[in-house]
Amino acid sequence: MRASVSPEPLPTGEPRWLDVDEQKAWRAWLYSAQLLQDRLDRELTRRTGISHAYYEILVALSETPERMMRMSELADRCLSSRSRLSHAVSRLEERGWVRRQVCEEDGRGQLAVLTEEGFAALEGAAPIHVEGVRRELFDQLAPEQVAAMRDFGETLLRHLDPSRMP
Repeated sequence: MRASVSPEPLPTGEPRWLDVDEQKAWRAWLYSAQLLQDRLDRELTRRTGISHAYYEILVALSETPERMMRMSELADRCLSSRSRLSHAVSRLEERGWVRRQVCEEDGRGQLAVLTEEGFAALEGAAPIHVEGVRRELFDQLAPEQVAAMRDFGETLLRHLDPSRMP
């Protein structure tokens, strides 16, 4: 479940503009993250027919007990709107990789369930995805940079969404 964070009031007065070094750091991080996501998505889609967004849904389901999750929790986990997730799950259902079922606990919620066919598709795509991540990201970094990246990521997670901390 996502932590609720109340927005801080907007400051009054002058904005705290980024200095030159902060602007360069921001742009480098922003553009490199976008380029990396795009490259990984294109390769995964080209080689497996699975977009990165669909891959993340399959991964999320594969990591849960009984390979199932409430649709609302899955949307939160995948940083997706409920309507966008519902559309994606419909496409995955058409492939036979996911099925929906009513939540027995309350009868109102829906669960997304990873099928055996979906798990097999994920198993086929995972080596391609991890090789892309290794080649495009980790092979480009020194061990100290990987440690700094982890520290950076965990610092932002603690601030933005503590529920995602390992």
